[in-house]
Amino acid sequence: MSITKKVTQRATVLVVGLGLVTLSACSSDGGGGDGGASGSGGSKTVTLVSHNSWAASKDVIAAFEKESGYKVKVLKDGDAGSAVNKAILTKDNPQGDVFFGVDNTLLSRALDNGLFQSYKVKDHDLVLPEFRVDEGKHRVTPVDTGDVCVNYDKAWFEKKGVTPPETLDDLVEPQYKDLLVVENASTSSPGLGFLLGTAAKYGDDGWEGYWKKLKANGVKVVDGWEQAYNEEFSGSAGGKEAKADRPLVVSYASSPPAEVIYADPKPDTAPTGVAEGTCFRQVEYAGLLSNAANPEGGKALLDFLVSKEFQDDMPLNMFVHPVREDAELPKEFAQYGPRAKNPQTLDPAKIAENRDQWVKSWTSLVLK
Repeated sequence: MSITKKVTQRATVLVVGLGLVTLSACSSDGGGGDGGASGSGGSKTVTLVSHNSWAASKDVIAAFEKESGYKVKVLKDGDAGSAVNKAILTKDNPQGDVFFGVDNTLLSRALDNGLFQSYKVKDHDLVLPEFRVDEGKHRVTPVDTGDVCVNYDKAWFEKKGVTPPETLDDLVEPQYKDLLVVENASTSSPGLGFLLGTAAKYGDDGWEGYWKKLKANGVKVVDGWEQAYNEEFSGSAGGKEAKADRPLVVSYASSPPAEVIYADPKPDTAPTGVAEGTCFRQVEYAGLLSNAANPEGGKALLDFLVSKEFQDDMPLNMFVHPVREDAELPKEFAQYGPRAKNPQTLDPAKIAENRDQWVKSWTSLVLK
């Protein structure tokens, strides 16, 4: 499978905080089963609703099915924002039992709309404390984490004799003029994450001034990650084919491992690097849907999502980091895609209070 296919699905998201989006058609994938779309009604099928980036090894799913006695049915319902939005609109008669894929940028919307019911997973204490939220009610369980960061084309900077940027401050310097492509914060998950990272770094009174400087320094904005990374960024496999001319892109800290793992032949080292001082940390959660038809199956599935077997399997399927403290990272992740040491973060309550206005202001400032 190509790098583009493996990584693309993690990227594009419609920001539901700006209003309801058109409902997307859902598709099914996974372990099959005999239940309907609502996820079993007493049968032995448990239904997981997710965004399109869901992926897991067949043998790992099969082992869960054998041990638990439940068949797993997966409904992939478009990009993350659309999937969250539809889950909220259908919460009284949900499509499934568990929802996976709401992240910290949209979590408040899901919780405020009563999307989930409480359940504390069996291995809760093995989830790293920094990723836990809603501890009093346990409506969501952390499943994975990843860093949205600026990636750079190593060959371009070496050829030009320019030092790659390391921090957000660096990106507004003259030597990086017309080099950066970012995603639209109103239509893209990494675009929103990058915006939130600047808000975290520069504060309520400073982030707009930073974006004015970034705009003056020639930042290019495109709708989504696939266009930015595979068409505009010179360091990616797709970008090389497209003869892209931007050596800086907002992507993920896990993008360099993907460039190595799915290259043929594999390079000795990643052709892209990560500017660690530009990173914003995202965390994805799963929860037991309110009015789930098969709540017991849903609880078993949530336990599975934080099991060591699933957490160890996850990085090379969804290119994210596990949240379980004893999970083992593949060597390619440890070598080419380590977590940022000091990423920007924001409290979900802060995001909830400001997200819509930040995106609205960003749109007026940068796109007009």
